[in-house]
Amino acid sequence: MSDALDTFELQSKDQPLQLKAPPPLTQQPALVYLSKLSPRSKKTMRRCLDLIANLLTSGCCDALTLDWGQLRYQHTAAVRAVLVEQFAPTTVNQMLCALRRVLKEAKKLKLMSAIDYAEAVDIESVKGSKELRGRALNKSEIAALMKVCRNDSSKSGVRDAALLAILLGSGLRRSEVVSLDLKDFDPNTGALKVRGGKGDKDRTVYLPSSGRRVVADWLKVRGVKAGPLLYPISKGNRVMPRRLTDQAVLYILQKRALQSSVDSFSPHDCRRTFISDLLEAGADLVTVSQLAGHASPLTTSKYDRRGEVAKQKAVELLQIPYEQGD
Repeated sequence: MSDALDTFELQSKDQPLQLKAPPPLTQQPALVYLSKLSPRSKKTMRRCLDLIANLLTSGCCDALTLDWGQLRYQHTAAVRAVLVEQFAPTTVNQMLCALRRVLKEAKKLKLMSAIDYAEAVDIESVKGSKELRGRALNKSEIAALMKVCRNDSSKSGVRDAALLAILLGSGLRRSEVVSLDLKDFDPNTGALKVRGGKGDKDRTVYLPSSGRRVVADWLKVRGVKAGPLLYPISKGNRVMPRRLTDQAVLYILQKRALQSSVDSFSPHDCRRTFISDLLEAGADLVTVSQLAGHASPLTTSKYDRRGEVAKQKAVELLQIPYEQGD
């Protein structure tokens, strides 16, 4: 156990952090904060808050039984110190974000003073490694994956090809892909309507014509009944009229990677591939950012996996007017 947590436990004995009695739901800062999130984000941030509450009370409290209004700088600083020892920078910053947001709600609910709030949230985010995470798939890998799907005579082959076409051709997050309904796809324009994406925002993206053909083949198998765009396929090769899960998407990609001898990749790597390929093709960063559903082009730039070759190609666009003498 860290020195920071040891110090905290000595302090917490003098200032119990467990609620004496459950407050009204509208006065529970953690619930107020979580109520503003999408179902997916709510589940993630609830886990973060439960873990923080557990750390602060040596396992006595979760997010709903901790008295968040009693937290002070010594508590939040100790939590940060412990998290840094146990988790990657990205995970730590996600947890600190959840902590700050709950404390903000506690201040707005008059459960802590503005001064106590300002001091409690005055903890620095963790700087991570500069090495980019994930990778982009190259053209030969994508071709190998699609070939494996085409050679699969089962309905799963057609479905998986459509899944790959959507992931690589639109850059959607896997949660957005499984949320698509048939009505959200326009086969004429390739438009895909994303409803309630990250930040609970709607947006429209487009599949290239090559991707539309793949999805059209799947629709011949799926049928035109209203419901999710992508269905599970049973072991008996029957289309199951229900929604795919996030985990199923990951399993499908792992399975097809193994069959095609492609190095393992994640659904988010498809998103990185989409962004990198568009930038390589000359699309401007702002447009790519809008298609990706990012709030800022700066976020989009972090997905760029073109590497040094792209930089070399870029500078070759410049001309230096210089003629050598005889």
